[in-house]
Amino acid sequence: EATDLHEDEFTVRIQPPGAESFDLQVSRQMSVSELHQVLMDHELTCHHSCFSLQLGGAVLDSAAKLGSIQGIQEGALIRVVEDSYLVRDVRVHLRHVRNLLRSLDPAGRSLSYLSLFTRAHQESDSMEKGSVSRSPPFYILPGCKERRLTPLQPIRDDWKPLQCLRVLNISSWNPPPGNRKLHGDLMYISILTMEERELSITCCTRGFYLNQSNAFNFNPKPAAPKILCHSLVDLLSQLSPSFRKNFAALQKRRVYQHPYECIRAPVQVCAWAAPPGDHSLDCVTSEETDGQVTNAKQHQFVQIRDWNEELQRSRELPRASLLERRHRDRRLFRINSDFVAAAAQGAVSMTEGNVMPLNPGEPPHLHVSVWNNLFFSQGFDMSDHYAPVGGDAAAHAAAMCDLRGVQAYASVDTEGLHTLGTAVVDYRGVRVTAQTVVPGLLEKNLEQIVYGSNDNGKTVFTHPRFLELLGESSKSLRIQPHQVLDHSDSPVELRSAVSTVGIFGSDGRPYILDLLRTFPPDLNFLVSAEAQQEVPAACRSFGFPQRHRHGLASLRPQLVEAFVQHRRYELFAKMASDDLGHQFATEKPEEPQRAAVNKMACTVTTRVETWSHEVNNTACFREKLQLNKIFRNFRGTNLEQNRRNIFWKACENVGSMSDSHFEIRFNPDVCFPEFKFKKQETIKGTISLYSELERLFLLRCIFTFTLRDCLDHKAVPMDGATLTSVIHQRGVNVRYLGAVLKELDEMEEREKLSHVQRISISEVITRSVKHIFRTYMKDVEPAAFSAAVSHFLNCLLSSSSAPVPDSCSDELPSRRRSRRRRTQSDRANFPTSSLWAKLTSDDLWSRIKTEAEDYYHYTFKSESIEEEIEKHNLQKISLLREMSIKTGIQLQLREYMFECRHKPAFSEDDVVNIFPVVKHLKPTSTDAAGLVQQAQLAAQRGFLRAGLDLLGQALTLFSSVCGILHEDVSKCLRLLGRLRYTLGENDDALILQEKAALISERIQGTDHPQTVQDYTHLALYFFAGGRLSTSLQLLYRARYLTLLIIGEDHPQIALLDTMLGLVLHALMENELSLKFLQNALTLTSKYHGAKSLKHAHSHHVLAIVYESKGELQLALHHEKEAHILYKNQLGESSDSTKESSEYLQRLTDQGAILQRAVRHIASGKPSASVSPPKLPNHPVILHQLNLTCGITFIPPSEKELRAELNERRKVQIEDVEYQLLNQNGNKQQL
Repeated sequence: EATDLHEDEFTVRIQPPGAESFDLQVSRQMSVSELHQVLMDHELTCHHSCFSLQLGGAVLDSAAKLGSIQGIQEGALIRVVEDSYLVRDVRVHLRHVRNLLRSLDPAGRSLSYLSLFTRAHQESDSMEKGSVSRSPPFYILPGCKERRLTPLQPIRDDWKPLQCLRVLNISSWNPPPGNRKLHGDLMYISILTMEERELSITCCTRGFYLNQSNAFNFNPKPAAPKILCHSLVDLLSQLSPSFRKNFAALQKRRVYQHPYECIRAPVQVCAWAAPPGDHSLDCVTSEETDGQVTNAKQHQFVQIRDWNEELQRSRELPRASLLERRHRDRRLFRINSDFVAAAAQGAVSMTEGNVMPLNPGEPPHLHVSVWNNLFFSQGFDMSDHYAPVGGDAAAHAAAMCDLRGVQAYASVDTEGLHTLGTAVVDYRGVRVTAQTVVPGLLEKNLEQIVYGSNDNGKTVFTHPRFLELLGESSKSLRIQPHQVLDHSDSPVELRSAVSTVGIFGSDGRPYILDLLRTFPPDLNFLVSAEAQQEVPAACRSFGFPQRHRHGLASLRPQLVEAFVQHRRYELFAKMASDDLGHQFATEKPEEPQRAAVNKMACTVTTRVETWSHEVNNTACFREKLQLNKIFRNFRGTNLEQNRRNIFWKACENVGSMSDSHFEIRFNPDVCFPEFKFKKQETIKGTISLYSELERLFLLRCIFTFTLRDCLDHKAVPMDGATLTSVIHQRGVNVRYLGAVLKELDEMEEREKLSHVQRISISEVITRSVKHIFRTYMKDVEPAAFSAAVSHFLNCLLSSSSAPVPDSCSDELPSRRRSRRRRTQSDRANFPTSSLWAKLTSDDLWSRIKTEAEDYYHYTFKSESIEEEIEKHNLQKISLLREMSIKTGIQLQLREYMFECRHKPAFSEDDVVNIFPVVKHLKPTSTDAAGLVQQAQLAAQRGFLRAGLDLLGQALTLFSSVCGILHEDVSKCLRLLGRLRYTLGENDDALILQEKAALISERIQGTDHPQTVQDYTHLALYFFAGGRLSTSLQLLYRARYLTLLIIGEDHPQIALLDTMLGLVLHALMENELSLKFLQNALTLTSKYHGAKSLKHAHSHHVLAIVYESKGELQLALHHEKEAHILYKNQLGESSDSTKESSEYLQRLTDQGAILQRAVRHIASGKPSASVSPPKLPNHPVILHQLNLTCGITFIPPSEKELRAELNERRKVQIEDVEYQLLNQNGNKQQL
């Protein structure tokens, strides 16, 4: 079905009013309203907003799909027809004009600087051109310790302000009087043009015209020239020459920009550092803000949406075909994106006190509110609900646990089971949970809980409808059905955690809430004594169990799946295979019982087939072939009853829930003393299973998977976010960072993992600081937020001996008070009298040490943070970046003098803003994700063209569902570009990778590690295309970002310096090239080992540059080192060793010729001819760049591919045989 997606696209012709028609590519699944929005953004129709679309004189329904409209086909003519205005349409038009005038303003949108480096150096992209300076800024050179912040956001010429109007305001003559309403007047606006001309514009049902009113006299009659225009842009273009000129220039700039730079991101990424900006008049934003604050319906710009109904209706859409699933996924993604934006806005309003709470009599931290049909609550323990598991600490953690549970159930997507839209917002130290409102939940006449318990197990309910729905989802989530005892010791059957609540809304839909205990508990961090007794000895040797501040610690789903699929399934298949083989070897069957044999054979074969499908490795198919061989020997034999117990034993030994097939599940309620169970034997078995899971978790996931992958450079974290992603993907929780650091200290190869240790310590510090900052901000009054934040940062990072908070310069004394009372009041209001102002650097470091010990169980032995930073070679600018991203602080973009001891590094003017940090659900297309997995598997097996086709289909699906600016789209483009480059299609690879880099900048940030990776690969593709200067500038940018993120001591710097040295060598900048290559050699020796192939490659590259420079002795030295390493690691028969040997011989011959020439010159004899230094060879350098980036052009082995296909066909044939035998056996029994 995926191949039919490309056939949905076709071209139509658009006829705008008063202009020439143009072609536009659309999709059959696109709605008319989406086409309307596309035309509002198109450069030829962007000044229109109030119009309808007509086909053959008939108005198109805005909700209809283009594919469902009769007559719309390839080449169909769709007319844009101007409609009459209403008041709402006028407001929409003003907002649209405002967005057009500020479309190039970087404020308030995700940033991108890629075009600054790709377009600015097009003229200098020539190998023969030597006049352009290739030297980098001094702060990028190896060895420089200075870290500049201002280059993070370079100045772009196309972002310079281009002002079209001075003022555009809503007139004070609004609203129109009754007699003017009868003439069609809707609104009046006041405009001040660039020529200093004041205009009073009437907005009527037919459009806009100039009236005769001024600031003091109201005269609604039309003024000369009497012009009526349907668009305000058209009217202003005729009234103001400056507007016409500047707006045309603005449109040219918009067209010149890359389309990905103009599209609005679904979730805006706020930069943690921003240049100071000017605050200008904005009537549209002012009116919207007034509407939000007063919450008056007449000020609401858009109608309040029923978020829950939209979400649940979208989930109930059909999902049988791929097109139906695509439409459903797109609806869910767009609703979720709008919901997240509304949740963030509502959380900010609630925290700032602009929303009336439902319980005004309670303390402020316990307030709950309903705003814009969303329910908001704060992360504090209400009514001592979380008292048994940690109180406020548990309530704070419960919000994220519940969000992960909602994400898990949404991923399973059981039909008929409904969850709430959920988002968690951290703002100014307060955690707010936003949820859609269950219909009737706030009404007293609705029957509340019908499933689960909301009083810690005192009263437990169950319902057959929820048991049926949860029975389906519990299989995927590995949740074990169990029975708990209520307050009367009556058993109650559940298929989820006890705390999971099920209710029926007034709309009749079943909803599940409070999903915070969806995943198995972590025995190493549970506070109960019963749970601590079950911790295995292997965990105790690492210091577990540890007392955690709350009892909601759970294991990650990645760990559970890894445990089940890789360890248990492998053991189950091996035990079944060994027992069946032993039975066949020791006993001689007499009579055939084909049905029983085939049933058993099909059972195990199906299990292993599922296992092999999920693990995707060749060993699974070999195991399956081994089992099939045994089953073939069993055909026609007589099996006794004891052989049927083989599966029972295997299931029992691996802890399977079933005695006939493999099924591992976990009870999420074990180890909690408040819950009682009916079958204690089953609970003991579950705890035993947990113990083995914990042992696997520690010994395999933390130390084998995480650290070994980092040591092998399969994972190269660069900052806290990437480190968190690495350990999460391997099933490790962040609270195990202390255990990771302790293991790092004891490893023999800890020097190769020093970057992981440095990032881990930085993450422990910044996360501890974030926890402290949350409690610190609770005592700060709103007028002192900027002063309090700057003081906190000074205590953390400034070297000033005693940071003193700034005085509140904005506070003015009241003139009504007497001088004596005013003086006392001033002293009381001085910031140093506040609790937050009494914080010192020593106090903050003491709190950080305590927090790190309590939460992460890691001990800092340094006496100050300065000592800890120096001990582990941390960067203050990197700590500042991590701290700002985690807390939402936005600082002024300037150079901060951290080491100055006479003046604090931060002032209150440096705190530009505080943004909400939002965590939300991430819906995507499961079909597209499956296609990506298939494409990666095909590429790994050598089927590159098949991988390209599958990735193209996945890209189409992702783009249709999530839009262009999405992480999954960027991933597809990145993989497509790499495959295209591997196949030699450099131009296509460059275009794809440039799009991927743009998306990474827009949705992840300009300084995100993924952006650095995309810049690096894009530089390679530009070099392959001959644009050397652009490649060099991209590598300079990538090195600067890496230095800002983590510093120079990192494996990524080794890769970048090798690439920079090669590109500079191609540009004949050998002196500069050697600086980077020497630094790369040092870092490669440290992180990859002095005997590694990477180190050999660094020596080889240095030899190439020294040869080009004419220093043959140094070239010989480095090539000899490379040759020794290649010979020891790969052997003499390898291609790398042979190439190195030939190159070494050539260098030796050149050296001999040079020595003879020198001797002849010294003796006065005619010298032999000496060849000039070898000039850079572009193909040779490109080959070295490919090796540096890990790209090898190895053609697939036809023999291996045929063998693999034959093996798969053999397995499939045997499966068919088993099915046929099974059917025959069943017929014989009948």
